[in-house]
Amino acid sequence: MDIVSLLYGRQEPDWQTRANCMGVDPDLFFPERGASTREAKEVCRGCVVQEDCLEFALTNGEKFGIWGGLSERERRRLRRDRAVRRRTATTAS
Repeated sequence: MDIVSLLYGRQEPDWQTRANCMGVDPDLFFPERGASTREAKEVCRGCVVQEDCLEFALTNGEKFGIWGGLSERERRRLRRDRAVRRRTATTAS
C-alpha cells in the first residue's frame, strides 16, 4: 500500500497517482524524531508532482512527514514566510 492510500484511502487525485512515492513504503516519509529525511527527500527530488504534493500538505495542514520534499519544520517556515509576504503585500497596497 502506498503512502497516499494509507493516509487518505483510494480517493487519490490524479497528481497523487503520478507521484514518485507510489509503491514506496510510507514509513520512509514519516521518520522517527531525529532520524534522517534524506532518503524520503531523494524520492521527492525530481518528482513531477512535487509542487502539487507540497501545496496539498500546506493547504491541508499536514503536520507530520515529508511532503513535497519538505519536512515539518521546513513547511512551517514556508507557511510563516508566505504569511509575512501576504501581510507585507496587503500593507503596501
